[in-house]
Amino acid sequence: MRVWKFSNNIDTDAIIPGRYLIHNDPCVLARHAFEGTRNEFAGQVREGDVIVAGRNFGCGSSREHAPLALTGAGIRIIIARSFARIFYRNAVNVGILPLVCEQADEIPDGSEITVDIEGSSVETGGKWYPVEPVPGFMQDIISAGGLVAYARDLEEIETCTGSQR
Repeated sequence: MRVWKFSNNIDTDAIIPGRYLIHNDPCVLARHAFEGTRNEFAGQVREGDVIVAGRNFGCGSSREHAPLALTGAGIRIIIARSFARIFYRNAVNVGILPLVCEQADEIPDGSEITVDIEGSSVETGGKWYPVEPVPGFMQDIISAGGLVAYARDLEEIETCTGSQR
C-alpha cells in the first residue's frame, strides 16, 4: 500500500470540490478527488493506497461525498493524527477505516506501508507506529463495506434465524 501524504486541516472541499456534489456515484466523484489540492491524485491513486494526514482531517462540511470520493478512488484506510468527528463517522459508514496515529507526521509520502489492525500499528521503512485500537463493531461495519451493507447483513441474519434484536 502506497502512502498519499496530506497536511493538517484538510477539509471536505479539498477532498471533493463543491461543484461536483451533484454526483453521488463514487467512481464519478473519484475522478475529481483532491482536484485543486493535489491534482495528480485522481489519475495516479491505486486501489489499496492509503491516505496519511496531520490533524483534523475531513474538517468543514459534513458532506458524505468526501469519503464516497475516496472509496471510489480505492482508498480503504486513512491514517491521521486526528479526524473531524463527522468525517470519521461518515468514513466508517462508507467502509473506510480511519486510524488515529499520533506519529502520522513521521510517515513519508510515497512510502509503502503495512497496517496491522489486530496489533494496533502501522509499519513503513522498518519503523512501527502505534495506532488507536479499532473497536470490534467498527471493524465489522468496515468489513461489511459500510453501515448500509452491515445493517442489510444483520437483517438477513435475523430473517433467516427468526430472532429479534
